[in-house]
Amino acid sequence: MTSRLREAAAPAYLFLCLIIGGSSQGIWANMLLQLLGLLLLVWAALASPETSPSSRQQRQLLGLVILGLVVVAIQLIPLAPGLWEALGPRRLIATGYAVLGTPAPWLPLSVAPYDTLTTVFALIPALGMLAACLRIGCRPLWLVIALVTGTLCGILLGALQVSSPDPLTSHWYLYEDTNFGVATGFFANANHMADLLVITMPFLAAVLASVRRDGRNVQRYSAVVALVAGAALVIAVGIALNGSLAGYGLAIPVLIASAAIVLPDRNRSMRWLAPAAGLLLIVAVGWLATTPLSSSAALRANATTSVQSRQEIASLSAKAAWDFMPLGSGVGTFQRVYALYEDHDRLDTSTYVNHAHNDYLEIALETGVPGLVVLALFLMWWARAAWRVWRATDVDPFARAAAVASAAVLVHSMVDFPLRTAAIGTCFALCLSLLVRQRAAPAPEKSDLWSTRHVVIG
Repeated sequence: MTSRLREAAAPAYLFLCLIIGGSSQGIWANMLLQLLGLLLLVWAALASPETSPSSRQQRQLLGLVILGLVVVAIQLIPLAPGLWEALGPRRLIATGYAVLGTPAPWLPLSVAPYDTLTTVFALIPALGMLAACLRIGCRPLWLVIALVTGTLCGILLGALQVSSPDPLTSHWYLYEDTNFGVATGFFANANHMADLLVITMPFLAAVLASVRRDGRNVQRYSAVVALVAGAALVIAVGIALNGSLAGYGLAIPVLIASAAIVLPDRNRSMRWLAPAAGLLLIVAVGWLATTPLSSSAALRANATTSVQSRQEIASLSAKAAWDFMPLGSGVGTFQRVYALYEDHDRLDTSTYVNHAHNDYLEIALETGVPGLVVLALFLMWWARAAWRVWRATDVDPFARAAAVASAAVLVHSMVDFPLRTAAIGTCFALCLSLLVRQRAAPAPEKSDLWSTRHVVIG
């Protein structure tokens, strides 16, 4: 019973995150996910690890997580007025206290410490998923089944959304602030639904590759091919219903990389599939960077407000990041800081900028040099881990799928903020756990189990 519970913990939590963790607007749903994530963290801390001892890459990943949390914790330490007043635009806060005729109090580096704490809580689902996969343990196939099931459920909901006579009054859309008229599924943002659709594709290829390598049951392989083909067709329909430019731009390179997962390493096509996928990813990012913030006509027509283009948001965000260097404004403070740099003559109460639509730029603004250092260390760690799974002689298709899926999320983060949702955050944590997964040693052959017999002639 305990073994089955351990096996079901991570897949069940992943599926729940995909169903109710699609937007920060779901306050109670996210609170439930955070509480369950805390339980997973406690369970993982008390449980014996799936594999012992932990690999070097697992320890490095844990160290990076701890280092990132330390950076955030430092931002919450109160500082004397003489210290925080000298840090960039914070002098405006000191001026406000002077106008009120009150002495400046001790304040932390974060200009909005409560927002920083809220952002830390939002990390719990991803951290809980990572801990569950590495410490509690689960078979990759069950995780993939949970991922595919959640994706297919989202596509079904998306079909109901786009078939509504009046999307603006449809009860199938789960959030008040969403992309009406397209299939958003369990998300509020159509681009984030597109991320889920895209990152599911390489895991379907991994299932096919895993069964093909087994090769002992032809009927089983044929059945899996039929199921994978059916799921892939439904995902293609979902991308069309979703209508996200990000989905179109990322789907092609991810599909090419997924083909590389299925093909044998000795296949000649492998020589050009990986470079082609990488090149198309670069092209996709360049294309997405010049597109509107949404594929909907309503937002494209909104050219009179400050929410005009990615380029304008990036420009103002870069200026704010430079002003708050070297220590940043505090995690989770982007929306408040960005409002100080907007053209207030062009503000529209119906629209606002909640994120930089470039997670790397937003990290630079909120965490400064310390955060950028941690980010650089993580990207180097990820690149090394991805290279290792693709160059390994003992091929792990699920690890390769994780490398492709996580690459798609990291690339899309250059023009959006997919990791800010619990759903995509837990999917990314799943990918990281598969990248550093220690595979069980193969069972010895029957001949290895025979006892050695000696013939003594005397």
